[in-house]
Amino acid sequence: MDQQFRREIILENYENPMNKGLVEDDTYIRVNTNNESCIDELDLMVKIENGKVIDARFDGEACAICTSSASIMIKTLIGKTLEESKQIYNNFLNMIDEKEYNEELLEEAVVYNDIYKQPNRKKCALLPWWGFEKVLNEIEK
Repeated sequence: MDQQFRREIILENYENPMNKGLVEDDTYIRVNTNNESCIDELDLMVKIENGKVIDARFDGEACAICTSSASIMIKTLIGKTLEESKQIYNNFLNMIDEKEYNEELLEEAVVYNDIYKQPNRKKCALLPWWGFEKVLNEIEK
């Protein structure tokens, strides 16, 4: 993926993020995640029915990388089963950590495949995904 196209995807998801804004609905699992080393703090809400992610929302104060990562994550996960979601999550972590991963599973999230070149930005891209990990942990309780 060329750099210009990558920037366009990130910028579009920052300026027009999918499902930004929380709702009052107890059927969602709600978690908070923040980055101690910067301003990024997100609330993430995920609705799961019959073992499938049917909706997700987020809000908070975050940089362009974190906000766009949240938007892309939501686009990628909605409609996926929990098992598929876990595979996507694990592949995203592997990609960020420069390990082997399946690019096709990540869809648009592959735009962060070279974020490791900016170690200080890795947490920005990972923060929403860590929130999703908290959701998965809540389900498994």
